Amino acid sequence: MSTPGAGGSGPRRPTMADVARLAGVSLKTVSRVVNNVPTVDRELAERVTSAVAELGFRRNDMARNLRAGNTSATVGLLIEDLANPFYAGIAAAAAQYALEHDTMLITASSEENAGRERALLLEMCQRRVDGLLVVPAGDADHVYLRPEIERGTPVVFLDRPPRNLLADTVLIDNAGGARQAIEHLVAAGHERIGVISDWLSISTMAERLTAAQEALERAGVPYRADLIKYGLHTVPDAQAAVTEMLAGPEPPTAIFALNNRLTLGALGALDNRLRPDAPGGTPGHPPRTPHHGATPDAPHRRTTPDAQGAMGEQGAMGEQGAMDQMDAMGDRPAPRRGATPGAHGAMGDRPGPGGGGSGGGSGGGGGRVELVGFDDFETAAFVPWRLTVVSYDVREIGRMGAELLFRRIAGDRSRPRKVVVPTELIVRSVG
Repeated sequence: MSTPGAGGSGPRRPTMADVARLAGVSLKTVSRVVNNVPTVDRELAERVTSAVAELGFRRNDMARNLRAGNTSATVGLLIEDLANPFYAGIAAAAAQYALEHDTMLITASSEENAGRERALLLEMCQRRVDGLLVVPAGDADHVYLRPEIERGTPVVFLDRPPRNLLADTVLIDNAGGARQAIEHLVAAGHERIGVISDWLSISTMAERLTAAQEALERAGVPYRADLIKYGLHTVPDAQAAVTEMLAGPEPPTAIFALNNRLTLGALGALDNRLRPDAPGGTPGHPPRTPHHGATPDAPHRRTTPDAQGAMGEQGAMGEQGAMDQMDAMGDRPAPRRGATPGAHGAMGDRPGPGGGGSGGGSGGGGGRVELVGFDDFETAAFVPWRLTVVSYDVREIGRMGAELLFRRIAGDRSRPRKVVVPTELIVRSVG
């Protein structure tokens, strides 16, 4: 039961003083019983135990540990978006590791806001968490955490490196994955390759875009400013950018989307090519966006723990959305699973150097456009377009970050480490 607050302010948690008052004993006696001191008189102990049960009193273990100079048995995790399956995967893995070490994980979201990030992390430090796992906001400066680290609170950064701070970091092989994607498209014969990116203030986006452009240059693909779009943060942003590309006089025969929210936008633009109100569309279907009525910030269906690779930094397609797209596209053969990036026979005819063939297309609605997306997602195998993904194990990011953090909490004072999670290219759908 709860006890009334002062002045009728509403219920509050019962305290040891409430227990002492109900049991008719001293506060010291209650403290000794709650802390299992064996020398307390049996009759007094029973009265205290009965009062504890009646009031629903719970001991504040965190306050007790802090008074004794022990750890709080809590760690903080700051992510960018609680609704995003990418961060859900990180949080699930970190929480499991913490549970195995008898520690509670406290999770908060900065919503990609540097000021909010700072306020939340300093609040966690004030609450005396034993350590912090941080996915940093794109434009944050982390020098403010240096005093906290010097006072003994370890910090491990996930997915993105910190700014102006030396700390353990767990990253994805962003450059390697981007190079794989471009090399795959070039090997398939594509020369007009569009690239779409989120904000370049996000380090992962800048790294992926730089690696993609370097790979295009090494392959001798001419630079096309009209086929490089960045600053696209939402599904509609990406859809509009790809629609503009496809409407141009020399549209891309392939598109590389640098996260899976952008992949969804590209899929929406490709889908609308078959619709009457879109450039080069065909009669019979109205245009639509790929999130099918949901807002860009709406929660997405969470992946299962053993889903293939990461769900992406910026969201994922719901299962029903993918099935709706399949219905709209008409009957198609079931996607073949297990294909590898080198299995070009499974991908259909390669486009020629000019971008023709079933994998290319020379105008607004004529041919098929191949799509590669950085980040895997649960329903990728069911989309009705040729789709390859840069995949990785998102749970490994959370697990390795937690492992590093608990080593620091246990007293590891070695130099900060950087751990890189590998990527692989997987053909998810052959259209």
